[in-house]
Amino acid sequence: MSKKIILTQDAPAPIGPYSQAVQMGNFVFCSGQIALDPVSGQVVGGDVKGQAVQVMKNIEAVLKAADMKFENVIKTTIFLTNMNDFTAVNEIYGQYFKTQPPARSTVAVAGLPKGVQVEIEVIACR
Repeated sequence: MSKKIILTQDAPAPIGPYSQAVQMGNFVFCSGQIALDPVSGQVVGGDVKGQAVQVMKNIEAVLKAADMKFENVIKTTIFLTNMNDFTAVNEIYGQYFKTQPPARSTVAVAGLPKGVQVEIEVIACR
């Protein structure tokens, strides 16, 4: 089984020594996405809801590059800088997982890259 790096210009370029996603067999492990515009590389979205929308768009682009969809996602991890934002992020997140949602963890963290309020990583399977 060989490792395949997933990279698309439709999602933000990595800002460090990591890949947007790695495919191994039927699994795709997506790095955490934050609210970066894929073209400018700048933080977008303003409030946490707007950031969550951009995060989900970025995840969608990475999944598409791996020939997958949100229906293929089996596990997510959401990182929040303020657990009071849980309901707002959950509202946006739920729009992408309407039926058979994946397993999920949500954790509060002291900080996230570029000062964003939310980061989400996913694992998908064919």
